[in-house]
Parts: sequence; structure tokens; C-alpha cells
Amino acid sequence: MGASRTAGERAGLAAFAACCLLGGGNAVGVRFSNRELDPLWGAAVRFGAAAVVLLAVMAVLRLPMPRGRALAGAVLYGVLNFGVTFALAYYALVRVHAGLGQTLLALVPLAALLLVVAQRQEPFRRSALAGTLVAVAGVALASRAPLQGGVPVLSLLAVLGAVLSLAEATVLVHRLPPVHPVTMNAVGMSAGAALLFAGSFAAGDAWRLPERAATWWALAYMVVAGSVLTFVLYLVVVRRWGASRAAYVFVVAPVVTIVLSAWLDDEELTVGLLLGAPLVLIGVHLGALRPGRRPHGRSEGRNTP
Repeated sequence: MGASRTAGERAGLAAFAACCLLGGGNAVGVRFSNRELDPLWGAAVRFGAAAVVLLAVMAVLRLPMPRGRALAGAVLYGVLNFGVTFALAYYALVRVHAGLGQTLLALVPLAALLLVVAQRQEPFRRSALAGTLVAVAGVALASRAPLQGGVPVLSLLAVLGAVLSLAEATVLVHRLPPVHPVTMNAVGMSAGAALLFAGSFAAGDAWRLPERAATWWALAYMVVAGSVLTFVLYLVVVRRWGASRAAYVFVVAPVVTIVLSAWLDDEELTVGLLLGAPLVLIGVHLGALRPGRRPHGRSEGRNTP
């Protein structure tokens, strides 16, 4: 029994580490993609391709397509989690460096906690308020230098909008009928990609394939590693550790992003970013990830296999 538990913990730790590494490279990949492809078009190609891969996995595993409320829920999840979130994120990352963008996305666990309270799924906790204040201070400090460098306020607001959309999608999952995670992501990414393609067409994006090798490599990475593998690994972590511990992915990934962005994208490690980023992470830990009493209710991993 003890050996089995230790093996399970090691498997969870390995999946967690891999998820942080792969997820941390996404924002850098988006930056490279945005240099050649229009943002919405690049996002649509990424998730359209990832949806095709996951639909093929569904076929191989002979997973049934959800129906009724389960299908509607998976579509709504995809619209929020992939369509709205990444439309805003891709737009923002045209002008916002990957390190700052990924650091702001570390607010997702805290935003989800506040949304759960607002929707009366959990009681309010003072630690959530303290974490919010610390995280907001970190955001203000981290964003001060980029704003002085000419980053539009709308780009920063787009990142925060992506945070809220992603957090609401996370909260929504617990209200939906249980669906296999591969199926949930396959349907969700299909719906999100359809929305992104429609938005790209409405925005007048140029629908063309990349010409640069760097863009092809970035797309390949984001489809296989940053979308399919990252989501599968994250669900493995949730299944073995639970959602609260798995949420540390959003805290560790920004550190990976900042290092990769400084190496590959020449992002300047400013004093404001170096001091503000830890405040954001501390705020998220205090408000959402600090060990303590959890409210009784539905199982956190109800959508896991």
C-alpha cells in the first residue's frame, strides 16, 4: 500500500514538473507566432490542429460524444477556456512580453476562488482578500516598467480579461455533467477554434501559412506540447493530487516563462518585473493555494477519468 502510494506521488510529481515546463513555453511560442501570423488566425490554427489530434484520440479510445446538457456544457467550456481566453491572450502578447503575460496568468487560481465566492459556491475567506491585495500590488509593480516602455493599457487589460475568462471556465466545469477529459478538451477546443476562426475572418486577418521556420516550430510546439500534452498532463496531476495542489502549475509556469523569454525572446529582466512577479505569486499562494480548511461539496476532480 505504501509503495503504491509512493509510486503514485512520484508519477504525479513527474507529471506536474512536465506540465509546468511545457505550459511555461506557451507564452513564448505565442510571441513567435504573432510575429508572422495575425493573432486570431494563429490561435485558430493552433487549437484547430489540437482539436483534430484530440478527436483522433477519441476515435482510437472509442470515447462517446456527449449529448444534451453535457454537450452544451463542453461547448460553453470551450468557448470560454479556448475561444475568449486565447483571443484576448494572443492579442495582448503582440505587445506584452511573455514573462509578464504568463505572470499575470498566475492570477487564475485566485480569480477562480473569488468567482466561486461571488457565485456562492464557497464562503468568503479573509486570506482571499489578503492574497488579492498582495497580488494586485505585484501586478501594479510588474506592469509599471512595461507601461513606461510603450505597452498599451488595452494589452494589459486583455491579459486580465483572459485571466477572468479562464477562471470562469474552471469554475464552470464543476457545474457540468461529468465528461471524459479527452472528450471535454476535444469538444471544447473544436468550439473554441470555430469561434477563433470566425473572429479572425471578421477581423480581416490574412489566412496564410507561415513562411519562417521559427513560426512552424512555435506552432508545432504549441499544438503538440502546449495544448494536447499540457492538458493531458494537467488532468493527470488533478487526478492524483486534486485540483488545489494541481493549481500550483499556474504559479510555477511563470518562472519557466520568464527564463525562456529572457533566453529566446530577449526579454529584459527589469527590477519592476523581478520584484512584482514574486508579489503576484505570493498573493496567489495566500489567497488560493495556502493549506487550510476546504469547503465541503462536490469532488474537485469530477471531470477526471
